Amino acid sequence: MAGETYDGRPILWRPQPKQAAFMRRSEDEALYGGAAGGGKSDALVIEALRQVDIPHYRGLIVRKTYPQLSELIDKTMQYYKPVFPKAKYNASSHVWTFPSGAKIYFGSMFRTQDKYNYQGKAFDFIGVDELTHFTWEEYSYLMSRNRPTGPGTVVYMRATANPGGIGHGWVKARFITPAPPGTRMVQLVDVKKPDGTVQQMRRTRVFIPSTVFDNKKLLENDPGYLGTLASLPEAEKQALLYGDWDSFSGQVFTEWRNDPDHYEDQRWTHVIKPFRIPAHWRIWRGYDFGYAKPFSVGWYAADEEGRLYRIKELYGCTGTPNEGLRIDPVEQARRIREAEQNDPMLRGRQITGVADPAIFNESQGESIAEMQEKHPNYIFWKPGDHTRLAGKMQFHYRLAFDREGRPMFQVFDTCKHFIRTIPNLVYDESNVEDIDTTQEDHIYDECRYVLMENPLSPKQAVRDVPMKDDPLDLDKRKSRTRVMRV
Repeated sequence: MAGETYDGRPILWRPQPKQAAFMRRSEDEALYGGAAGGGKSDALVIEALRQVDIPHYRGLIVRKTYPQLSELIDKTMQYYKPVFPKAKYNASSHVWTFPSGAKIYFGSMFRTQDKYNYQGKAFDFIGVDELTHFTWEEYSYLMSRNRPTGPGTVVYMRATANPGGIGHGWVKARFITPAPPGTRMVQLVDVKKPDGTVQQMRRTRVFIPSTVFDNKKLLENDPGYLGTLASLPEAEKQALLYGDWDSFSGQVFTEWRNDPDHYEDQRWTHVIKPFRIPAHWRIWRGYDFGYAKPFSVGWYAADEEGRLYRIKELYGCTGTPNEGLRIDPVEQARRIREAEQNDPMLRGRQITGVADPAIFNESQGESIAEMQEKHPNYIFWKPGDHTRLAGKMQFHYRLAFDREGRPMFQVFDTCKHFIRTIPNLVYDESNVEDIDTTQEDHIYDECRYVLMENPLSPKQAVRDVPMKDDPLDLDKRKSRTRVMRV
């Protein structure tokens, strides 16, 4: 492209096919990427230029931290200035101002409360780099800032992402799971007007996948990069090389398997088809209270071998990730009682309830547990063991498969929210042995209380026979190079 010009300006960048496919989309939201090396950041900073000839145009590109943002700003120095020589960059406010008066801002959102830095502002274009680093609360707030700054602008959002990170679950649920890649998704929303009439609005989104194989220029400039990705640990390799959204770095429960081919025989999978629960099996009920956040109730059956099955769930969520129904403890108890009375598996059974110890707190008056015990609910609880790391290890012990492919914990395929949230949990960056509690972890907590009432010891590890010294050991000067298949 060196020396090429268009309309008197030098051509410094031309989209590769997948980048062009992403930039041609007209949906309200589009997610690009899914793997490393697909040219995601380049596509985002170039897309922001689309309307800079409109004087009142305002664009915003966001990353989680400023050091990460500085990488994008470096890209703009490479692309923006040569094509727009009169454009100016203000380093203190992180904004490019173009000859027309249009502006592109660069911002970060390290903490959730940083979203209020954008309060009262409007942006025609918002680009979010590495979307899985953000929570749904942060992204949805940015959506509220995506509005026209004047006539004639097109209002839309674009994002890039790799699998993994704190936002993995909601990003996957919003962009990956609902439809095949490249398929336009249409969300219909009812808006009630002040006069009482209801208007149905539509919002569209799409996922455009990209991997390093789509970035021919990168592979030409750095042929070894492919080998670098291929040599990563398996979970990272699957995510970053192939864009696998079911395997990613930082995933807590890497043991998790959801294999429909084994739903019937119940081997080598944690998700199974429902079956009739024998009358003599013990039934447990776990509970994590929530109001603004979802509340979670799970029912578990224990067989003669101590294996636990999650057989039913009641999840108090609006349908928006991690958003609760805002119903009081008494109404929650009524719904729990109703669920048990209407389910043949549970009706008339003796059920032991175990809950977050916090519901027994009487410092503000009557405790949540006391409210729920009153007539006509009669929902009784015992305090659960809230030891976090021991509870997490009980998850690991039960998810482990034995030699015959049987774990000690399985889930009926009707428990959709468990299946949605548990595999997406990631580790806390500060407390690296525990999960990140800012996630949608309510089902995890509720299940953990039940597991701690039925503790297991870890399975005896199967030890491989030690290998003898390798005569071609790489530490020896005369050894030849060994090839490892990855």
